[in-house]
Amino acid sequence: MEDINLHYRFLNWRRRIREIREVRAVRYQERYKRMLKNGDTLSYQGNSDEVGCYVAPRPLSKGNCYFEVTILDTGVRGTIAVGLVPQFYKLDHQPGWLPHSIAYHADDGKLYNGNAVGQQFGPKCNRGDRIGCGIYAQTFDAALVTVFFTKNGKEVGSVVVPVTRDGLFPAIGMHSLGEEVRLDLQAEWGSEEEDSVMMVDSHEDEWARLYDVKVSGTLLEYVGKGKSIMDVGLAQARQPLTTRSHYFEVEIVDPGEKCYIALGLARRDYPKNRHPGWSRGSVAYHADDGKIFHGSGVGDQFGPRCFEGDIMGCGIMFPRDYMLDFEDEIDDWDAVDVRPKQGRVENLLYLNDEDEEEGEDPEQEHEGRKVMVFFTRNGKIIGRREVVVPDGGFYPTIGMLSTGEKVKVDLHPLSG
Repeated sequence: MEDINLHYRFLNWRRRIREIREVRAVRYQERYKRMLKNGDTLSYQGNSDEVGCYVAPRPLSKGNCYFEVTILDTGVRGTIAVGLVPQFYKLDHQPGWLPHSIAYHADDGKLYNGNAVGQQFGPKCNRGDRIGCGIYAQTFDAALVTVFFTKNGKEVGSVVVPVTRDGLFPAIGMHSLGEEVRLDLQAEWGSEEEDSVMMVDSHEDEWARLYDVKVSGTLLEYVGKGKSIMDVGLAQARQPLTTRSHYFEVEIVDPGEKCYIALGLARRDYPKNRHPGWSRGSVAYHADDGKIFHGSGVGDQFGPRCFEGDIMGCGIMFPRDYMLDFEDEIDDWDAVDVRPKQGRVENLLYLNDEDEEEGEDPEQEHEGRKVMVFFTRNGKIIGRREVVVPDGGFYPTIGMLSTGEKVKVDLHPLSG
């Protein structure tokens, strides 16, 4: 009799464990509506009249208190929301619209805190931007937690909100055709290594324009879709080349799928969806085919193709008497010590004009000063091209166009 009782107790125990597992499986299950999920990519699948929403399977916790979303495509309206919601949030509402939810909306930069009417909070976000959301770990044990939002790794602002019993779950909302994001639920943010954070910020400040390009220290990574020639990722430096800083280099860390990497110079208002060299006011050396493009979508054979590990360089050979419009605002040009690093291109600041290439100038109808732009591969000059300097100067510009491409940039390889 005792054996029978033990047998029934064992069966009841197994049944209860199975039920607990089933409950946990249901509890920790991601939910989404009017969205297509492919790996870590979410894309809107509605008709722009209805909201699509995704809710992560687990709430934020002390051990995992932050997540990020990279905007791959803003679609028609860019109505992308990133925030936190209760576990069983209604999937036909944007995060932040309903009670106990909060979200930062990319299209208007507003914060929605349990209300369909938002408050001005931060900057708008576009393709290539990273929106982050987290909870300060030290507030988890309180009835109220402090939720903060970031844009491209920098904090935008924070707000104190009440916590639901089951916690707050990462959520993404979309509301127009073509919207697409990449979700990283294991992202990290903080100041554990202040020096590292300062390094990333300082290098990020060197870039005036970033489209579909992610900056991490000196590393640039293409984060665009890479499906058509309109998906160019562009990075343009904040400062133009001058007689003081006349050369820069790019090392190919990862060629990606196609190695559609271009290095060159472009005018300040260069189109964001055009590879360097394709449009007026630009010249560039393309790694995939070794061609030079000078204000035209048709390139000329110029040098060897470049691969992983190769270092591509671009600079200007300024004439001795050359003076930029803004140079007189800077004192003591000659006091700058310019020494090439070992294994890098020698200082070509002033060279003779002999052996210059006679090239067709697509900008010859525009009056302007001409300079000789040169390109290098692994420290050796592969060719030159005479070009007209656009108003405002030539800005170091890098283009990428296929998935997985990464380059390491040195905007000042000849200094120090």
